[in-house]
Amino acid sequence: MTDIDPPGGHGRPAVPSEAAAALARCVSVEPAKFAAAHWGRTPLLSRADELPNPAGFTDLLSPADADELLSRRGLRTPFLRIAKDGQLVPAARFTGGGGAGAEIADQVLDERVLELYAGGATLVLQGLHRTWPALIDFTRELGTAVGQPLQVNAYLTPTGSQGFATHYDTHDVFVLQVDGRKHWRIHPPVLPDPLEKQTWGGRADEVAATADGPAALDVVLAPGDALYLPRGWLHSAQAQESSSLHLTVGVRALTRYAMVEELLALAAEDQRLRATLPFGTDVADPDAIEPELTETVEALRDWLLRADPAVVAARLRQRAWPAARPAPIRPLAQAAALAALDVDTRLAPRPGLRWRLTPRGDRVALVLFDRTITLPASCAPALHALLGAGPVRVGDLPGLDDDADRLTLARRLLREAVLVPA
Repeated sequence: MTDIDPPGGHGRPAVPSEAAAALARCVSVEPAKFAAAHWGRTPLLSRADELPNPAGFTDLLSPADADELLSRRGLRTPFLRIAKDGQLVPAARFTGGGGAGAEIADQVLDERVLELYAGGATLVLQGLHRTWPALIDFTRELGTAVGQPLQVNAYLTPTGSQGFATHYDTHDVFVLQVDGRKHWRIHPPVLPDPLEKQTWGGRADEVAATADGPAALDVVLAPGDALYLPRGWLHSAQAQESSSLHLTVGVRALTRYAMVEELLALAAEDQRLRATLPFGTDVADPDAIEPELTETVEALRDWLLRADPAVVAARLRQRAWPAARPAPIRPLAQAAALAALDVDTRLAPRPGLRWRLTPRGDRVALVLFDRTITLPASCAPALHALLGAGPVRVGDLPGLDDDADRLTLARRLLREAVLVPA
């Protein structure tokens, strides 16, 4: 008996219409063309009149929303960064105590933020995929469409200012211009497909020299415009005749190098690769280590040819799934649903939840992003029904003997935040 995947296959949720719509807001071409011609390869500029939402992106985060976050939400570091003249401003310059009943030393102080922003500093609201409701939902939907974990920052730049010098990111980004206009200059990579540890600071001279040359793309983004940039592409941006607000959606995709890291970690199981070097080996002498290197490479090659894809996939899942959280759960409402549960209750899977059913003898394991739930194998048909695409009435769950068993299973999965009331 093999593992049972969710409707999307390979541990991914099915791509619903909401996810497709989220991607359509960011790119002006069909998903297949975007995947083939641009994803991880080349930038894509999408003008507002080529995208489906004429209102632009103010529904995701408006300037008034940003003011709300900066003034009335008790924001703390590191959810706000401030940059001036290409350098980060020390957090101590804009944070302090929260006043009576909030004895926290690193809350954002709105009057300090005003002083810095009015003086030309750029404000960076970080982690909005965890703090702002509209972006929590949008990020989950877009993440489902691209199959990768995402993060969202907002950049608020005063008139004529530039927060950061030319640089590259180690993750792909969708830039969504919300308000104002911003001039972007894009240059080809100095290091294609950089890993997270291969930041631009180690190649600052190459970056600066390339930035002095002709741009591959020189554009001004207006409200409602979107720009996709693969990781490694150099960019700088400057606000124009008014202040600017844009969202940057970062794609934290796994790479082939992540597979290499997991394979090397698993290689510790091979005794030949754990062997001590010969007594007295001079590791600084290339001739002395040559035979050991040859034997090690051969042993590693032999081991890699026997690597089990299922084991590697399980390790990659442990990396990827926790990085893309499912929809938030309302604890009080969920507890009330537990108390009111009966056979007529209709339940649905938690939106964005990734799962996998794995048979284990007379048990079945429900593998989630943060834990594994083990249940009797007789629950498998009901689990597959509950975790499918549509809501299911508890009394209609297949494979169980009576309503008492159906209620027990439904109650367990509600308590574990796997299901939500439909």
